[in-house]
Amino acid sequence: MAHNERVFSGMQPTGSLHLGNYLGAMLQWIEWQKTRECIYCVVDLHAITVWQDPKELRTATRLVAASYIASGLDPKKSILFNQSQVTAHAELAWIFNCVARLGWLNRMTQFKEKAGKDREKASVGLYAYPNLMAADILAYHATHVPVGEDQKQHIELARDIAQKFNSDFKDSIVAHGHDDGVFFPLPEPVITGPATRVMSLRDGTKKMSKSDPSDLSRINLTDDAETIARKIRKAKTDPDALPSEPAGLKERPEAQNLVGIYAALTGKAVEDALGDVGGLAFSEFKARLADAAVAALEPVGAEIRRMMAEPDEIDRILIDGGTRARAVADPVMKQVREIIGFIGA
Repeated sequence: MAHNERVFSGMQPTGSLHLGNYLGAMLQWIEWQKTRECIYCVVDLHAITVWQDPKELRTATRLVAASYIASGLDPKKSILFNQSQVTAHAELAWIFNCVARLGWLNRMTQFKEKAGKDREKASVGLYAYPNLMAADILAYHATHVPVGEDQKQHIELARDIAQKFNSDFKDSIVAHGHDDGVFFPLPEPVITGPATRVMSLRDGTKKMSKSDPSDLSRINLTDDAETIARKIRKAKTDPDALPSEPAGLKERPEAQNLVGIYAALTGKAVEDALGDVGGLAFSEFKARLADAAVAALEPVGAEIRRMMAEPDEIDRILIDGGTRARAVADPVMKQVREIIGFIGA
């Protein structure tokens, strides 16, 4: 069965989105919506794999949705909703819990990182959430998933689950009208964007993260111009001037990170960016970088703040998106129930 191209991706509502999300994902999402059918989600079911204050979760969900829209995502062109509105995610995740193998989940590196030394105290949801991620994608028969490099393993798991479901239920799939025995597509990870891996402003060897305890490590999309400029001034550097060629950034993680951010914000290749700033001291370069960051992000932050002052507007957009998402997922789930052999499907 040929599947039409469809894009699915999402982010957790656990804190403000930051520059890494913007450059590594949001700009790519916005480009994809121009040419493809796109479904973008605020994954609030994933957020509760660790305990969340209910009031804060609602606020964070609205904040992420507002950040999507302020960055350029058009909820009329794309489907934008919060995950918990569509029961297909949870239902298909349970089915995939019964398809996936323990050994597959035991190889998931992110669980080991997130659970740390207290693995026995981690929730079952945190352990099994890669199956929910597979359900997020496959409930819509999505074919392409824009993700960061750290999520590639999860897309590979989604492919394994899709393949095993197709194999386990091949006869039933054929009997239900899919002559090639293929029900779920094998989704492709898409790791592209102006800067696919933006690093911490305080440590160029660590990824920029909203969970980093230091707010100086990241530029939040909600930061105002003064805060953006201050964080860039305080960003860690080394004592040498910037090189004129990319090879000169080797073994200089902080310099490489800041130049990569500057190149992405100005729409240039790193080689061309270094043609502009090579030889500059960091103090002068940081001033240029701050100007570029403020120009790109200040309008985004202003729009986020405007939308957060009108939460009913955000809720209307999410509820409308949930209705449209269910219209896509419900027929898929009806077929899944019939293929498995459930009565009353």
